[in-house]
Amino acid sequence: MPEPKRQLNIAMIGSGFIARAHSNAFHQVGHFFDLPFSLCTKVVCARDRKKLEAFARQWEWQETALDWQSVVTRSDIDVVDIAVPNGLHAPIALAASKAGKIVFCEKPLAVSVEEGTKMAEAVRNIPNLVWFNYRRVPAIALAKQWIEEGRLGQIFHYRAYYFNQSGADPAKGQTWRYHRSEAGSGAIGDLLSHLLDTARYLNGDIRDLSAMAKTFAPGRDVDDAVLVMAHFSNGSVGSFEASRFGVGRRNGNGFEIYGSKGSLAFDLEDMNRLQFFDATDPAALRAARNVLVTGPDHPYSSNFWKPGHLIGYEHTFIATLGDFLTALARKEVFHPNFQDAQDTQQILAAVESSAASGEWAKL
Repeated sequence: MPEPKRQLNIAMIGSGFIARAHSNAFHQVGHFFDLPFSLCTKVVCARDRKKLEAFARQWEWQETALDWQSVVTRSDIDVVDIAVPNGLHAPIALAASKAGKIVFCEKPLAVSVEEGTKMAEAVRNIPNLVWFNYRRVPAIALAKQWIEEGRLGQIFHYRAYYFNQSGADPAKGQTWRYHRSEAGSGAIGDLLSHLLDTARYLNGDIRDLSAMAKTFAPGRDVDDAVLVMAHFSNGSVGSFEASRFGVGRRNGNGFEIYGSKGSLAFDLEDMNRLQFFDATDPAALRAARNVLVTGPDHPYSSNFWKPGHLIGYEHTFIATLGDFLTALARKEVFHPNFQDAQDTQQILAAVESSAASGEWAKL
């Protein structure tokens, strides 16, 4: 007889776009990962009752609640998942951690280094996760593997970009992402945070940086675009560009990495492919390889479909959750966690400081 699975009851705070991605992962993870846990989507909490009830029906949450304070301390809740505007991350995480819950949180971790420090300290002895889901794109995980194997040799350049066109839509300016009081920042926290987490995952720590930020929409109190130059601790140089005015790009999140033995390139709008150039090939054979990263023997290919069958955005959340629950069962530390996200938060603060002062910022 198989061992009975431990049930984890989840409370999710939030019912917007990203809450849909989380809900799907909660329902699907057991279909793709062999885990000693079963997940129960126990209660979802948000402020708009009508929208909340429709969300709960569609995504099969057992209960709804309007008051997050009453939810995170419930004795029948094991996991609190934070999927709300950035300004609410800290109070919910601190209350949930005080109640001894496993805590999941969307990115960016907080709206300030001070908040992030408190959050990371509060969960230090509690299993925790931050949804930097792009680490679990199979092509990015394969890039990580090849870099660690030395296939690129010494890294010289790391270039990253994140462009979408959401900021050019005047209607979007009324949402929480475009108000500093709720979001903390604009493209810096929304887009650049992803680029920085991926860069640190693939290329290591950043030593110092210089940044500029720009707001294109009149009267908007957050940045619309940001550009960063950086030195990495491994001796490479980096550039980052993130904008919500990238007209024509829906979700163009990519990187290029150039080393002494080769190069890699990736773009999320073609997320199943990784471009690889091997400079150690014979001269007549040197050319970029367009690698379809769906197996065999690729990251997560044993969890999802047969080789050649594409996966999508939702699978990155499923894989993030699957890896977390695997680490939880083994009593191992999961990454990226609150401390990883707090390290990125410190870089975001340095970006804002440099953009305001016009000077290089050390980390």
